[in-house]
Amino acid sequence: MASKTKPTTKPRIPLSRERVLLAAVAFADENGIAALSMRKLGEALGVEAMSLYNHVTNKDQLLDGMVDLVFGEIDLPSTGADWRTAMRDRAESARQALRRHPWAIALMSTRTSPGRATLRHHDAVIGSLRAGGFSIQMAAHAFSALDSYVYGFALQEATLPLGDTEEETVEVALTMMAQVPADEYPHLTEFTVEHILKPGYDYGDEFAFGLDLILDGLGRARDST
Repeated sequence: MASKTKPTTKPRIPLSRERVLLAAVAFADENGIAALSMRKLGEALGVEAMSLYNHVTNKDQLLDGMVDLVFGEIDLPSTGADWRTAMRDRAESARQALRRHPWAIALMSTRTSPGRATLRHHDAVIGSLRAGGFSIQMAAHAFSALDSYVYGFALQEATLPLGDTEEETVEVALTMMAQVPADEYPHLTEFTVEHILKPGYDYGDEFAFGLDLILDGLGRARDST
């Protein structure tokens, strides 16, 4: 008589701080930050919520860690690169990170207990600006202007009612314009027809244009001090 074999079970992966944070980021990516709770995170990990407190003290510490993971995804300014190239590359990397994690936009500048990746990032940006000839005051102005632009653009990109594809964007634009009398809003109609509805339109292309305007202005301001 053949012996019955017991079904194999996968070994349970032990919890760790990194696993908790990665799961929290994945949850927020899929469901939004407002839906995140310790209970729901525990369910996603297959554990009781109380188990999470062995790795994060409270939800604030969880959010701190999540934001630090996002900062860790942003490329640091290249050592030795000129400040303009370094700031452009860093801004584009930050924009891409925020496209992956749009929930983080509102949290990036709000945490009062920044992690090592966050501190390393800020230090590198300031260091690149200082090496590029910016005074402390001008480096502060530059950092603020760049971050305001990156975060603001990322927020607008995430919330504009445009589709993910060119076809979806055209459909949304046509639907919206069908509700707008062309004779009452001629400039808006012209803008939509001659710009948004043109083949190849992508709102994301505006990022580089605006970034270059800011970098040009910062360069002039640095040279005038």
